[in-house]
Amino acid sequence: MPITPLRHFLEIRSVDEDQFWGLLRLAKELKDERTRLGRNAPILDNKALALLFQKPSLRTRVSFEMGMQHLGGHAFYISPQEVGLGARESVPDVARVLSGYADGIMARVFAHEHVLQLAEWSSVPVINGLSDYDHPCQALTDMFTIWEYFGQLAGLTLAYVGDGSNNVATSLIMAAGKVGMSVRVIAPQGYQPDPDVLKQSGTDVIVTDELVAVTGADVVYTDTWTSMGQEKEREERLKAFPKFQVNEQLLSITRNPDIKVMHCLPAHRGEEITDDVADGPNSLLFPQAHNRLHAQKALLAHLLGGVPLQ
Repeated sequence: MPITPLRHFLEIRSVDEDQFWGLLRLAKELKDERTRLGRNAPILDNKALALLFQKPSLRTRVSFEMGMQHLGGHAFYISPQEVGLGARESVPDVARVLSGYADGIMARVFAHEHVLQLAEWSSVPVINGLSDYDHPCQALTDMFTIWEYFGQLAGLTLAYVGDGSNNVATSLIMAAGKVGMSVRVIAPQGYQPDPDVLKQSGTDVIVTDELVAVTGADVVYTDTWTSMGQEKEREERLKAFPKFQVNEQLLSITRNPDIKVMHCLPAHRGEEITDDVADGPNSLLFPQAHNRLHAQKALLAHLLGGVPLQ
């Protein structure tokens, strides 16, 4: 049976297994095409993507801008000051205005509700570039990167170390359930995943504050201890997390000399991860960052270009 096309890309839990795998395969196809020919077919010729930002990001902005350029289209950046999403202008008004100018909207916001409202009122596809609940573009990239390096996803184990309650952890847990991976979340009390996320994940998730849980994992993943919007909690968080630093000692506990290390970046080096691990032979940090481009192109080709998922 054909895979049902996506209308928007808002959260991992709303994407079924076939759709998720279809996006992974399309990302691989577009990356291979670019590698083989030095270019992609201009399937988004004369298409425009609005980049609506409340939160800054190096990788999100550049990967979407370059993704549109590689596919023959155009992206334009809209700063927080120009819109005042939900304050200066209502979210429905912004959605309806941008729908008349662009063929798609990528929004990187604080409140997840704003992304959902944009999609509700928009007549063009909306992509969640990050919200406080979910970071689906990152999770798609991460699974693509793991698949690329291991040649499989089913049966692998990802150990997430750090703030298990944040949007990246939520997205990874949900994505793992789409591809048959198991997850271990090693986090301090008070920073562990929401029970509802675990119930909806569709996979085996172990939650603990014991570092020994990384033993036998295939991938160790971490993220910053203090995300944007949590600056007032920084001192409290710095007291809770030092035990959960990804360093050489932690990698030794995995007992896996081929363990892969991932981080969505930006990294606070010396806090959640050490330089020797981030820059070491087990690190996938920069292939992972570069793969944001290919995962984004899959989303754009499908949502804006109508390329079917297979």
